[in-house]
Amino acid sequence: MTDSVLQSQIKVTGDCPRIQKWIRSLVWKIAIATLLLMAVGSATRVMNAGLACPDWPLCYGQLVPSQQMNLQVFLEWFHRLDASLIGLSTFVLLGLSWWFRKELPEWLPWASLGTLGLIVFQGVLGGLTVTQLLRFDIVTAHLGTALLFLGTLIVIAVCLTPYQGTTNAKKLSWGATIAVTLVYLQCLLGALVGSRWAVHQCFGGSQLCTVMNSHIIGVFPATIATLSVVFIAWSTSALHPWLRKLAWVAGGIVVLQILLGIATFRLHLQVEPLTVAHHTFGAALFGTLVALTTLAIRDVRSSSL
Repeated sequence: MTDSVLQSQIKVTGDCPRIQKWIRSLVWKIAIATLLLMAVGSATRVMNAGLACPDWPLCYGQLVPSQQMNLQVFLEWFHRLDASLIGLSTFVLLGLSWWFRKELPEWLPWASLGTLGLIVFQGVLGGLTVTQLLRFDIVTAHLGTALLFLGTLIVIAVCLTPYQGTTNAKKLSWGATIAVTLVYLQCLLGALVGSRWAVHQCFGGSQLCTVMNSHIIGVFPATIATLSVVFIAWSTSALHPWLRKLAWVAGGIVVLQILLGIATFRLHLQVEPLTVAHHTFGAALFGTLVALTTLAIRDVRSSSL
């Protein structure tokens, strides 16, 4: 009985119902929109537009502040608009999951409810970033919750994807779990550096250099763990090609991320697109490792089914 329940939750076959395919597609679309939203949020911070709309949830008391519209106001306004659409899409995901629950895995409605809880909490944090005038701990928590929301969506989408494992990913599952944890912590350190403007202050007068140096030091364990995942995937025989490809993608992103970080640091954050790209690829690396970890765990669990 236990094995049959586990199989229905973890092992999704190619005969999954059409509604399941629709929901999987919806989840991936929300995940991509969330990554783009994080890029817009990064641009908003880099362009000093976090308080371009002085009130919340409206902007200058309007849905569309046409008279006050400039680049900074547009970034903050569009960030809120995109977040609202993602929130609405999450409500749709929850509604579909419960309405068609008899045709879907038992865990999906509860997982959808969890994503809704995260996006509601994220919205509250978004409002507090404005009302509390970009307080650094709230801004850091805002990004941390966004990453958790993105990761949850990716886990759901991967678990809904048909997959037949080879049962050879035990080492990879452990390595990927460590790597994704370290990358998440490194992203939080990066958010702390950004929310406290630690790089600018350190360059300006040796203030908050400890925060900046912590982020620099954190590069090493996160990079080593990610590259170890690449090595494990390369050296493991008969590994599913999806796992190998995801590992190579993660390795490529981490190398690109290091190069972007070095360029951003040496240019003293004066080139805004570089800074935004550094933040966005950090989130993309986290998402890739979440997908890899989830798939590797599914691969291992398939041996017990």
